[in-house]
Amino acid sequence: MNRFKNASLAALLAFAIAGCLAPSTANAQMKDPEVGGAAMFPTKNIIENAVNSKDHTTLVAAVKAAGLVDTLEGAGPFTVFAPTNEAFAKLPAGTVDTLLKPENKDQLVKILTYHVVAGKVSSKDLLKMIKDGGGKAEIKTVSGGTLTATTKGGKIMLTDEKGGMATVTIANVYQSNGVIHVVDSVLLPN
Repeated sequence: MNRFKNASLAALLAFAIAGCLAPSTANAQMKDPEVGGAAMFPTKNIIENAVNSKDHTTLVAAVKAAGLVDTLEGAGPFTVFAPTNEAFAKLPAGTVDTLLKPENKDQLVKILTYHVVAGKVSSKDLLKMIKDGGGKAEIKTVSGGTLTATTKGGKIMLTDEKGGMATVTIANVYQSNGVIHVVDSVLLPN
């Protein structure tokens, strides 16, 4: 189970970094899209791409602090809902600094792995799951929690277990070991 938690956190970090390099349209997938000003290469893994995104420096720091780098560099596949630096900035003041402290590693791992799903789930897959679910889909995360996916105004929305919502702003940033969907808020488990 710990291996999966570490894999999830690594996937989340990689997703966030890769998300910074993704194209700006939600469903577009260009050759070597950019996220956070850096090209995302489908031949590289989540971490190899994420470390280059200037929009995901907080996520990368969190993945490193949580010890999930090796997991997210693994074979996967992983689907990562990657929060941007702006998403982390929406958290109450001091939250990120507190989470990055060694004594809070378990909590950080839980939050990061809550952003990771086992397997490669594209936006097309998510939309089908939502349609098949009558307008919503429950998605199990690597942390063991559940995200609820819906659509609003043509965008995929994710609701966490506390009622917080995030919008997928860049979808389908493919990696050698999965896919990243950039999100505009940090999702929090119970």
